[in-house]
Amino acid sequence: MVRSIKNPKKAKRKNKGSKKGDGSSSSAIPSMPAKVWQPGVDKLEEGEELQCDPSAYNSLHAFHIGWPCLSFDIVRDTLGLVRTEFPHTVYFVAGTQAEKAAWNSLGIFKVSNISGKKREPVPAKPADEDSNMDSEDSDSDEDSDDEEAGGSGAPVLQLRKVAHEGCVNRIRAMTQNPHICASWADTGHVQVWDFSSHLNALAESEADVSQGASSVFNQAPLVKFGHKDEGFALDWSPLVPGRLLSGDCKNYIHLWEPTSGSTWNVDTTPYIGHTSSVEDLQWSPTEPDVFASCSVDGNIAIWDIRLGKSPATSFKAHDADVNVISWNRLASCMLASGSDDGTFSIRDLRLLKEGDSVVAHFEYHKHPITSIEWSPHEASTLAVSSSDNQLTIWDLSLENDEEEEAEFKAKTKEQVNAPKDLPPQLLFVHQGQKDLKELHWHAQIPGMLVSTAADGYNILMPSNIQTTLPSEL
Repeated sequence: MVRSIKNPKKAKRKNKGSKKGDGSSSSAIPSMPAKVWQPGVDKLEEGEELQCDPSAYNSLHAFHIGWPCLSFDIVRDTLGLVRTEFPHTVYFVAGTQAEKAAWNSLGIFKVSNISGKKREPVPAKPADEDSNMDSEDSDSDEDSDDEEAGGSGAPVLQLRKVAHEGCVNRIRAMTQNPHICASWADTGHVQVWDFSSHLNALAESEADVSQGASSVFNQAPLVKFGHKDEGFALDWSPLVPGRLLSGDCKNYIHLWEPTSGSTWNVDTTPYIGHTSSVEDLQWSPTEPDVFASCSVDGNIAIWDIRLGKSPATSFKAHDADVNVISWNRLASCMLASGSDDGTFSIRDLRLLKEGDSVVAHFEYHKHPITSIEWSPHEASTLAVSSSDNQLTIWDLSLENDEEEEAEFKAKTKEQVNAPKDLPPQLLFVHQGQKDLKELHWHAQIPGMLVSTAADGYNILMPSNIQTTLPSEL
């Protein structure tokens, strides 16, 4: 796994790609070799600070759009279903948490010219692989990094804002019609918006125009529905265009059915099965009438809308609040959940009838889990964010291999024993953001993750996240 390096007295050879807030040193006199810092294992000594190792990333950029955003979503675009070449362009929607209710807005923004190191879409031949590894790991490769980077200069942020009443607790873009977005407000209202004009304007605009500055547009939502209380749970169906779920802090879940491209019928009779706030909702990736919910009551419920307004099944998932869930779209039997006690679990839903459906349980994080999401490209990989300011990436297919470790150690003549405190499935740890809130994988750019925190956004592509792509790409 890859972690930040430790030792503030060592001069940074590469300043590009350094994470905001990681700290840096102005000293040009190295005193001792940099060390890998193990989160949750090592402690920072007096006078030491963390620095980002840029070689751990194929791409790393930070930006912000003004007020902090508790929630955002990546908008599907028409630039290509699977994109591997830099520079990249991505579209987002987000909602602010402003100091005053009237200052809030929904942001529709485009980040272009995202540069990074080139990657082969499929594994190279063994001979080429050895030479590439040697060149990438050497100090003399720093200049070639610049040559390999797609694009030149910093990423360009273009932003359009729509006035929004109250803070935005969550925002989601529809998969099938990504210009249609739903927002959850702390006023207790869920609203659906059509952002096609804004997305079209961003798509047609030049990269050097409107770099972040914009006026606020006053736009009416397509529909507005009031819950009994505010909420956070919101999810569009991946199978039925326009079908939406919203859940609130009063334990009510409402189903939205589209009646046209711009109107919805919201069932005012709620689905009730939890005894506390509904924190997250996820539609099944394979069954159009089935969804899952999680709650402060510690339970996860599975529902079938054809069977009435009560859960088909419900079970105790964690000893504390269940904050987030994610349904694996590549392995639909797998459901991940993250709790307020810092733990997260993986369940095989086929084992529910047998009682114990947990196939993996991790206690690595020590603070609440704020977001969890399966990779759209690798069935065994998921990303997790926590209030401990760490974003972690996990590969559940990994296990300790003592023979392989010993062989590698003999070849490199280095100490490579992984500490017992760290699970072998822990693939990557990203730090540098404060108060992490939400993360998403980019469905069209393999290996790209975006995260939001109190101090803004990070776009990152870890160098050890390898995705096998079709050979014809």
